[in-house]
Amino acid sequence: MVAHMKILIIEDDIEAAAYLVKAFREAGIVSDHASDGDSGLFMASENSYDALVVDRMLPRRDGLAVISELRRKNIHTPALILSALGQVDDRVTGLRAGGDDYLPKPYAFNELLARIEVLGRRKGAPEQDTVYRVGDLELDRLSHTVRRQGREIPLQPREFRLLEYLMKNAGQVVTRTMLLENVWDYHFDPQTNVIDVHVSRLRSKIEKDFDQPLLRTVRGAGYMMKDERSE
Repeated sequence: MVAHMKILIIEDDIEAAAYLVKAFREAGIVSDHASDGDSGLFMASENSYDALVVDRMLPRRDGLAVISELRRKNIHTPALILSALGQVDDRVTGLRAGGDDYLPKPYAFNELLARIEVLGRRKGAPEQDTVYRVGDLELDRLSHTVRRQGREIPLQPREFRLLEYLMKNAGQVVTRTMLLENVWDYHFDPQTNVIDVHVSRLRSKIEKDFDQPLLRTVRGAGYMMKDERSE
């Protein structure tokens, strides 16, 4: 058993989901539940899980699309696909979409549990890091807190997601297109100043009353999180 596992179950069948939540709880695994693809994608993007159990056929966004989008966002939480489609071609399609394992229905819960335990032992993927640091600024993905010099800085959810993406890519120029796609989930330019407004608010919160600026505007390119003192 992998200690202190937390997983996300993305399943639209409410009875099946309730059974899995109960069975995993009895096995010592905490689980959250999302009932459609869009909410599952949001929860998997915004929270840290040890593994995902993803039903293939989901409303609003199918399971393979959820996993593909997570991988595109560079989120590598191990994912097990559950599906009534169990042919070899179906399994290959699921794995190529970014799934780590594929279990056809019907299945025995003990087998599902064993497979999830194996996925939970996987370590070392970049997204498993729970704390990002740039200079004296620290962001904790699990507690959803930001601190600088030990002082907690309250952020709105979008500000937190913006800072998380900037800190994850610290030292690199982050373009407006990258922010639109990875923070706002836009795949087009809305022709608004939404990024400028949020960056300005974020900069005010993380740099006010502190001597060292960390969030730089790279003219004509984008933004960069960097501690100049580390050079």
